[in-house]
Amino acid sequence: MGFIRLIKILFVSLRYGLDEFFLSHTKLRPLQNILNIVLFFRNTSQPRSERLRLGLEKLGPIFVKFGQMLSTRRDLIPIDIADELAKLQDRVPPFPYSDVERILFETYGKPTNQVFSDFDETPVASASVAQVHFAHLPDGRPVAVKILRPNIELIIQNDLKLLDTVAWLMESLWSDGKRLRPREVVAEFGKHVKSELDLMLEAANCSQLGRNFADAKLLIVPEVYWDWCQERVMVMERMDGIPVSQVEMLRNIGVDIPKLARNGVEIFFTQVFRDGFFHADMHPGNVQVARDGRYVALDFGIMGTLTENDKQYLARNFLAFFRRDYREVARAHVESGWVPIDTNEADFENAIRAVCEPIFDKPLYEISFGRVLLRLFQTSRRFNMQIQPQLTMLQKTLLNVEGLGRDLDPNLDLWKTARPFLERWMSEQIGWRSIFKNLKSESANWAAILPALPRKFDAYLTSQTSNDVLQKKQLQELYNQNKVQQNLITILTILLAVLVSIDIYKSFTS
Repeated sequence: MGFIRLIKILFVSLRYGLDEFFLSHTKLRPLQNILNIVLFFRNTSQPRSERLRLGLEKLGPIFVKFGQMLSTRRDLIPIDIADELAKLQDRVPPFPYSDVERILFETYGKPTNQVFSDFDETPVASASVAQVHFAHLPDGRPVAVKILRPNIELIIQNDLKLLDTVAWLMESLWSDGKRLRPREVVAEFGKHVKSELDLMLEAANCSQLGRNFADAKLLIVPEVYWDWCQERVMVMERMDGIPVSQVEMLRNIGVDIPKLARNGVEIFFTQVFRDGFFHADMHPGNVQVARDGRYVALDFGIMGTLTENDKQYLARNFLAFFRRDYREVARAHVESGWVPIDTNEADFENAIRAVCEPIFDKPLYEISFGRVLLRLFQTSRRFNMQIQPQLTMLQKTLLNVEGLGRDLDPNLDLWKTARPFLERWMSEQIGWRSIFKNLKSESANWAAILPALPRKFDAYLTSQTSNDVLQKKQLQELYNQNKVQQNLITILTILLAVLVSIDIYKSFTS
């Protein structure tokens, strides 16, 4: 199986002239010229980026998925290739219903008609890893059932090994191979694809996002029916929405399209800066709109997470960029650890200015957040910045959100929509709200620490030798410090009590 697959990869690579990517080495260029003469079936008249896209489509869904991921790594690959790979569509024929029945029987230990009151044999969606069928639970609730493709684990494992071999060849023989680190890209792709093979993990992602948007004011997340979920099968609430790409249909049913675009931006920044947990695959196929104008989220296989340090880095960069404070942008990179601590901030500031200043000749609504972030990443690489995977996922998602928003409303001003949110978030992180937030979050620890302080202090005093003058002086200083700490603790305790009282008062009056 692996050998046959390797032969097919070699044939397709030669057919579309993909050997160009690793035979461009000076010593191997004569071999490439010979291949162009000998192999009559070669197609090398089209641009290399188009040939690469066609070759990946020919090799099948896993390679298509790899190309889609590769298109987001604009910090690593040439722009012409990234733009062409972004055109890849993951259209995969469905697998037979007989396989569906077999997988469901292996999962539940009984026939499909004993698990669901009815089950639609025709899938409503089919992708490279899984397909979705509509059904009803025994109590009549309508559900969507997501089922992994048969033997997909083995297929992905074999394809990843072959991809790694191709990447090794590119790294060894292509002049740009070492700089672009193709094996690291393949490893990153493998991590994401393998996470999609456990539908219990996807169900947990869905559940978490649902809790984060429990009020469902802007975003509807389907409920997970855990009793029917396993690693190969996920059962969730069936959603009734219109694809977000169907703008005319949405307009005809009375949806406010400009408001829909603004709400999409708010949802994205809420996920990023409030929760640090965001849907990282927000292309139009995974986003629907309910008839009342709320968004509907689908497909939770790829989610991104951000640390507090990541969030502060991004917020500081966005705010400083739109204030044209390039020194602050440079400082944010250094202090966040994304570039070495010994980086010359003045040189870095000048490089960032060269990237950003031309953008301000345009109206704000024409400025792309995602492309600004991308250009900052590319500039930062000259200063040895190592791009973090979570930031790459974020940049990809931001480009998706921008494209989605401006397809809905070409005049969408992303900055005008996002700025109040970012400024409020930064205030909560570094202002007085942050102090109260931290006080409340640490209150549980105080309950254990405060009662033990006198005992620990007394034990320390009795263990010291009273005859040593220096030790007496140290003890006195420790005592004085303890008095200060006790006074501070008293103040903090009073503040905590006030906060709790306010919360209790609000709960009674709301």
